[in-house]
Amino acid sequence: MASNKKYAGDVTLSEAWDLLTDDENSVLIDVRTDAEWNYVGVPNLESIGKDIICISWLIFPGNMPNDSFMNQVHEAGIKPDQTILLLCRSGQRSVSAAVALTDGGFSKAFNILEGFEGEKDHEERRGRLGGWKVSNLPWKQN
Repeated sequence: MASNKKYAGDVTLSEAWDLLTDDENSVLIDVRTDAEWNYVGVPNLESIGKDIICISWLIFPGNMPNDSFMNQVHEAGIKPDQTILLLCRSGQRSVSAAVALTDGGFSKAFNILEGFEGEKDHEERRGRLGGWKVSNLPWKQN
């Protein structure tokens, strides 16, 4: 796990899965948009007896900031001392969300490197080089 001053740090996909599996209080917040959840897919944590928490960091369409993000985290029942793993498409929005959560008093907000779809390949397409899906972690399409 890599450390960062503004949030708890970055974790690899395998580290994230281990934390979700081994820490019964850990949670996964998917900060992508509803369009991404519906059309690209979502992590599936059923095999470890957990559900993902979907709270957009940016609102689609328009990519406007979700001014209710922190309230929605509190409404989801997440406690300041819980391990929070944040996932977006490629690991960018989740960093911003981790910083905001840390600023809001959550001490264990981690960014998941590579995100759900990873970086673009030589053909400018995601979902081939890295990310949750390519790593064969469980996921489902709505």
